[in-house]
Amino acid sequence: RSTLFPYTTLFRSLELILNIYTDGACSGNQNEENIGGWGAILEFGPHQKEIFGGEINTTNNRMEMTALLSAFEAITKPDQNIRVFCDSSYLMDCFRQGWYVYWLEHDWQTKSKKPVENRDLWEQLLPFLEEHRIEFFRVKGHVDLNSKTTDFNVLFDKFCEWNGNSFSFADFQYITKMNNKADNLANKGMDEFRNPPD
Repeated sequence: RSTLFPYTTLFRSLELILNIYTDGACSGNQNEENIGGWGAILEFGPHQKEIFGGEINTTNNRMEMTALLSAFEAITKPDQNIRVFCDSSYLMDCFRQGWYVYWLEHDWQTKSKKPVENRDLWEQLLPFLEEHRIEFFRVKGHVDLNSKTTDFNVLFDKFCEWNGNSFSFADFQYITKMNNKADNLANKGMDEFRNPPD
């Protein structure tokens, strides 16, 4: 297992990996009026770039998607080796299980013959799959790394169940820390709408 994270390199290339950590949030997600926020961290070797923002009257899923889209749009060079870490099963399952392939083949209809939700954002996200080499990894959100009662070995086992055995326990801890940091950025995005400047 890797012990060099986040400065590891892909075996197929000597290039550094661009790691992206994203999160979205929505206060009052089921309500007609709500506040959403998103946050993302782009990490390339020792360099990090943080971005965040928010919207009113949105959904949690749209904020998750916006976080990833904003991260992709912040990339300045083509053909990057990218790893995306995100706690949204909706977003990760689409890419990991290839839902979008079926949607494209069936005129943006789901298997239950319903229009695909958030099509506008999916159509903006999918072209980046052709521009870069991207791997998607699911993480558990809202993990308190300072908890004295959480069994982190159980969480690590679940992380490996989702993502394979190429990560060390130290990698898992680092990724979780970065996911929490992206969550904090999403909350910061919401705060700008909760407390607008005078």
